[in-house]
Formats: sequence, C-alpha cells, structure tokens
Amino acid sequence: MRVGTGVALLGAAALGVTAYLGWDVLRDSTPFLGSEQCVATVDGRTVELDVEQAENAALITGIAIGRGMPARAATIALATAYQESELYNIDYGDRDSLGLFQQRPSQGWGSPEEVLDPVYAANKFYDELADVSGYEAMEVTVAAQTVQRSGFPDAYADHEDDARVLASALTGNSRATFTCTIDDDAEEASDELTASGLVRRAEKVRREVENVFGQQSLGGFAPGGVREGHMKGSTHYDGRAVDIFFRPVNDANKVRGWAVAHYLVAMADRLDVQTVIFDGRIWKSGWRSGSGWRDYDPPARSGDRAVLEHRDHVHVDVFD
Repeated sequence: MRVGTGVALLGAAALGVTAYLGWDVLRDSTPFLGSEQCVATVDGRTVELDVEQAENAALITGIAIGRGMPARAATIALATAYQESELYNIDYGDRDSLGLFQQRPSQGWGSPEEVLDPVYAANKFYDELADVSGYEAMEVTVAAQTVQRSGFPDAYADHEDDARVLASALTGNSRATFTCTIDDDAEEASDELTASGLVRRAEKVRREVENVFGQQSLGGFAPGGVREGHMKGSTHYDGRAVDIFFRPVNDANKVRGWAVAHYLVAMADRLDVQTVIFDGRIWKSGWRSGSGWRDYDPPARSGDRAVLEHRDHVHVDVFD
C-alpha cells in the first residue's frame, strides 16, 4: 500500500548543512476524492497529478528553493521521483528500497523511517546531487543516475519533459501555471487565536512557509489580532490570513512569490487553504478552484494599487 505523504515541516537544510525534521504528524489520511486533481501547463505541455503527487512534487521543489538550489536541481529530483515512485511515498520497492526516491537503507541512505520521511529523503537526494560536479549542465538522466546508481540508468529521461514542466511552475519561473481543483470540505476549527494572533490553521501555514522556504517578510497579523489596515470583512481580522511580502515588485521577486503561491495551492487540501492571491490573480478552494487562477479585481478603495492588487505580497487565508 502507499504511505501517505505524512507532511510535517522542513527544518533547516541550507548552506550545505543538512538538518531534518520529520513530518509524520501533519498529514491527515483522508482519502482523495476523484474530482480533486492538480495541473501544471507550461509552453503547451500539461502535466496532471492527483493531490498526493502534487503535494510531494511541491515539497521536493520547495526544498530545492529553500536550499538555494537552481530550478535544474528540482527538475532532476522530480524526474527521479517520477521514475522511482511515480511521486508517491511508497513503503515497498526492489529489495529494501523505500520512499519517494526508493533509497536503500542497506546502501547508507538512512534508516527505513528516515527514507520514508519525504523531507529527509528529498534533502538526502539533494545532498548527493550537490556533490556532483557540474550537475547543472548534465543531461537530467545522467545527473539522476550519478546520484541514484540505478540498474536502469536511462530511465529517468522518460520523465524529463514532465519534470521540467513541474519544476518551471513550482519554482515560480512560469507564473500562474499550477492549479488544483480542491473541494471545500474542511471541518470546523477553533477560532481561538494563538500567541501570534493567528488561528491554529493559519499559524500552521505561517510556520510551514518559513520552514520550507526560509525566513520570510510576513504581515497581516499581530499578537491579540489586528483591528485596522484591511478592507471590511477581511479574514485578517479573524486571524485567518497571512501576507508574505516580496518587495520591491520586480521579476526576481515575482518568481519567488509565485513559487510560494503555487506551493500553497498544492498544499491547500492538507492545510485547509481557502484563498491565495498574488500578482493580480486569485485562486479559491471549492467549486471555483476548477477555474484555476483568475484575474483579481480588488474592491474599490484608496491606496497603493500594488498593495491592493497583491502585486507585492502573497495573501493566503484558511477556512474558519
């Protein structure tokens, strides 16, 4: 059987220092509905994933970004995970192979529990890839094989095109190209504010974004809650929303912002995300999620248009 993604949080794996936090406690085992799926479309090529695959693809890519690795690294890792597990965290394989990358404990990849932790497994893959001199210029299948030492060294090439599409979208290099159709079936949750001024669900989102992508410029919440500064009826006043700022508004920051926005959409089912807004586009869970990213027309009010249209920050809010 498949092991659920088991999403917990990435701790720190940057600047060549590998540190892992397991993520066995955050993912619910709720079965996926047939209508729920995710799609990435780049340069006319479309890749379709179920929600579990999308979560794993987003995590693999997010870890590469958090480590400061190029999009090429994410492409190589995604092609590898496609070939080895079809982007599922499986608890079986050839001999003692396990997990997303089918890493073998007997070959020094880690304990069975570690290689079944997607965060550990992805970091371990990137540790090995970072030691491959010139991997950025290698053919994807050659770089993957150098890390994996597989009995089928050319097989990774079969997944290169799809991996490129996902990497381009999930790294934010292709904007508004990754979307999911997600049912709005979140259970009711406590509206009690945590110490940060966010409800528990929103605090979980805040922590995850920083654990995956590193420290961010955050706003839209405060201890005890916020009382002003947002439009009437804003989810910020309920402690259900977080703003992630990418300033100044330029191409580099738009890439960073879209990486986070796409990640939040990929994780929307697990994190109970209701809305993501960035760069003049909006995505919402539920029946409207099938429309993907739509143009965002903010309510008429005075203020900086870049702020009102969310050109300089990702807004994410959760269900109440």
